[in-house]
Amino acid sequence: MSEASSTPVISARNLSKVFPLPTGIVQSVANRINRRPGKVVRAVDNVSLDVFKGETVGIVGESGCGKSTLARMLAGISGSNGGEFLYKGQDYSSFLRNAADALKVQMIFQDPQSSINPRLRVIDIIGEAPVAHGLIRRDQKEAYVLQFLEKVGLSPEFLHRYPHQFSGGQRQRIGIARALAVNPELLICDESVAALDVSVQAQIINLFMQIKADFGLTMLFISHDLGVIRHLCDRVMVMYLGRVVEVARTEELFANPRHPYTRMLLDGMPKIATGRREFLSIEGEIPSPINPPSGCHFHPRCSLRTEQCSSVKPELETLEDGRHIACLNWRGSAS
Repeated sequence: MSEASSTPVISARNLSKVFPLPTGIVQSVANRINRRPGKVVRAVDNVSLDVFKGETVGIVGESGCGKSTLARMLAGISGSNGGEFLYKGQDYSSFLRNAADALKVQMIFQDPQSSINPRLRVIDIIGEAPVAHGLIRRDQKEAYVLQFLEKVGLSPEFLHRYPHQFSGGQRQRIGIARALAVNPELLICDESVAALDVSVQAQIINLFMQIKADFGLTMLFISHDLGVIRHLCDRVMVMYLGRVVEVARTEELFANPRHPYTRMLLDGMPKIATGRREFLSIEGEIPSPINPPSGCHFHPRCSLRTEQCSSVKPELETLEDGRHIACLNWRGSAS
């Protein structure tokens, strides 16, 4: 994997995203009379991260931890409720207002069927954006699209077909080609292989690795599949209930997870090994983001919890090896 440069492509500080819960008319009026705020879901809670040029950063965590919400914020699809967000040192909101700049960040979604217009042929799905933004002339579109079909391993005969004529893996390749066709610098992949069969997943993962090398892309890869993250990513950020709990280089994280939640996640990964294994099960269910636990969000499920964990929010601490961890008792989980 390529070495990252010293300048972050994306730099985010204390990003937050809150979704208000819908309420009935009676409850809404009562809240106004009593000056009581309505209930909200804090999907992303003061998240900070840097993504450097040429690297692939993975984001993992259980369902509901805020991975996809964060991905949509970073792609400019969803706004934030707080925090600072920069693209190469430039304010992200002003960056997105320039159409040419906004093309530099592209997103590949989980479901290739719902993310592609079913009424368009492949030539238009891939080629319309480059024409509309002046990257190519209209009379160059067919030759241009054929180049990207070849890059993602699709036959030229697919050029004038509709999405319903393809398998899930082929539709995802079309989605990848559509993203690449506008010459992005950053590719955000939100569970981009989760909806595919296992054999097709392997093909798409290999494709991601190839296009990263061919196009010199920076990638943010969101997944619940730890095996995929381990194979693809240079660094990994672990999230729990909207917060970052650990960030480390991939080989260091998998070899020696420090946060008790990370350790429990990795402990459940399938391994080819003989002999007896001990598992650290994660107690209980993930709490509701509507009413998260006080202090450390993970403390009700943590085997290392102390009384302090229920009242003190742990801040991200930078360790000597460069990893970041948010835990008051992480030394007790070190292997």
